[in-house]
Amino acid sequence: MKPTDFSKNLTDFLSLYLPGERGLSYNTICAYKDTFVLFLTFMGKKQCIKPDKLTLQHITQDRVISFLEWIQKERNCSNTTRNARLAALHCFFNYLQYRQPVGLFEWQRILSIPIKRTDKMPRSYLSLEAIKLLFEQIDPNTVKGKRDLALLSLMYDSGARVTEMINLEPSSINFNKPSTIKLVGKGNKGRIVPLMESQIAILDDYMHDNKLMTSNATSYPLFDNGRMQKLSRMGISRILKKYTAKAKILQPSWYPLTVTPHIFRHSKAMHLLQSGVNIVYIRDFLGHASISTTEVYARADAKMKREALEKAHKDIQYKNKCEPRWLKDAGLLEWLKSLK
Repeated sequence: MKPTDFSKNLTDFLSLYLPGERGLSYNTICAYKDTFVLFLTFMGKKQCIKPDKLTLQHITQDRVISFLEWIQKERNCSNTTRNARLAALHCFFNYLQYRQPVGLFEWQRILSIPIKRTDKMPRSYLSLEAIKLLFEQIDPNTVKGKRDLALLSLMYDSGARVTEMINLEPSSINFNKPSTIKLVGKGNKGRIVPLMESQIAILDDYMHDNKLMTSNATSYPLFDNGRMQKLSRMGISRILKKYTAKAKILQPSWYPLTVTPHIFRHSKAMHLLQSGVNIVYIRDFLGHASISTTEVYARADAKMKREALEKAHKDIQYKNKCEPRWLKDAGLLEWLKSLK
């Protein structure tokens, strides 16, 4: 089977350009790869062009637009997901401008496809009381309970993304005072985050029990699935869902309909902000590339405070419901109306 120009360029794009020249993380490259798996599926099912026959000449602006409509209508993808798929395609065709300039006009037509506007959903977060109640549902006297408490409490205390938690190793923890943890986030960017003494005590207990303090265990997963393998994103979500369900029975109004691992990150950011921590420090703590991303929390906090004040204002019951005397003074009213 003779390889096509599309297969050659896509292979170089995913295996050489993205990790080498762009330095993108493994997770980002996997997301780009998933976009092209979907695109190949679309071209096969809807355009009747098999992957081994697909060439760059087959790919046009109209077909890319049809692909984006297909993932939204038939796969029920949101505007956010549609925009993420388009971003991956844009990156590929921007790459092709320099590798295959013979198709430059069509590549630029594809690059001109705009992103769709998305409605920004308010960021949900848990109160301190809700976080504490959730942790109280974990039994620290069992093997899994000890792991789950160390996992969830660390995820909250460090404000880590779920992928950052998955990739943690025992060597990521620095027990020397001041105690810290090294997290590797988007774009393989590392950051050092301080840890509370209470959190260090939980980790110390968990790691000693699981023999993770020895020199030969430094590169083991800090949190495994019981088979010495890293926990998956779905695995962490299931752990959180288990204890959230128990806490909801006690205080259902404290928790939103869906509680995801990322809500711990939002919660930590809001709690730091409400405690008066400078937003620049919160940006560095969370590993945001731009402070504008962190300012979302400040705007959300201000909005919630305003709504609470408005509600309190509406709930005020005035004792004197009589009409003010000045409204009965016809002469005064006429004088007020005459003012320019």
